[in-house]
Amino acid sequence: MTQSDTPANPSARKPTEAELEILRVLWTKGSATVRDIFDVLSQERPMGYTTVLKTMQIMLDKGLVSRTEEGKAHIYAAAMREEAMQGQLLQDLSDKLFSGSPALLAMHALSMQPASDEEIQLIKALIERKRGA
Repeated sequence: MTQSDTPANPSARKPTEAELEILRVLWTKGSATVRDIFDVLSQERPMGYTTVLKTMQIMLDKGLVSRTEEGKAHIYAAAMREEAMQGQLLQDLSDKLFSGSPALLAMHALSMQPASDEEIQLIKALIERKRGA
């Protein structure tokens, strides 16, 4: 499966919060060993190396990451691009909470906290592109 593929069973690949933390590291680094990921995450909060290792093994089973071997090291990479995962999770949230309406999701998100002038301009540009599509 390539990074752009969508899962056959999206709910089986829905990441937990801990898995999302690991995915964020992989999206930033591109690929990493368990030790690399542990080093990054343990700076943010206390955790055990074996916890990271076990979580990554589960993620491999779920298809969230891929693993290659370089000598004795296992190198992990995200199985899905960050944007694809964001889209999948937002679609799931929209379906569950907003009856699948992207407009309701966007209005709710924008009403929660103020958007910067730059963000408002990006939103306006997106709306204009959608009108033209």
